[in-house]
Amino acid sequence: MSLDRPLPPDPYELLPAVGSFTVTSNDLEPGGTIGHDFIADGGNTSPQLAWTGFPEGTKSFVVTAYDPDAPTPSGFWHWALAGIPGSVTVLPRGAGSHSGELPVGAFHLRNDGGAAGYYGPQPPAGDRPHRYYFVVHALDVEALEIDEQVSCAVLSFNMVFHTLARGILMGTYQNAG
Repeated sequence: MSLDRPLPPDPYELLPAVGSFTVTSNDLEPGGTIGHDFIADGGNTSPQLAWTGFPEGTKSFVVTAYDPDAPTPSGFWHWALAGIPGSVTVLPRGAGSHSGELPVGAFHLRNDGGAAGYYGPQPPAGDRPHRYYFVVHALDVEALEIDEQVSCAVLSFNMVFHTLARGILMGTYQNAG
């Protein structure tokens, strides 16, 4: 079976335009290959993330990790962490695990693997390199009217109406098989 298919666009270019800010990581290089510690078959550990330059009026953040290149019509959500207070500007390595340190009020949603928390990259063997978008969304509300039972699609829909800006850090990973 061939996995040849068109390359999906940057998913955030398809949303209403908003401002941007800077997201950095001690664990990821922009556009670089995601390391073994952060893939599903490796350490399956969420990377450290930090952000600066978000707009005044930011009341909370949501962090997501998304693979638009998964061979599905809807991509693959690897992580969603909502309810991050507007005073928080760093998530430590491992925050995506059940034992990870989360800011007060923050909660994980289920990823597309079916569990709450971070699920590292695991593209099909032999497929082309996949892009993984680690995104911090700055919101104009202290809390979205959602809970940990909603899907990442429902989270995304609700965020569209409250996103002031987003910061994107994209890495890649390929499973050579």
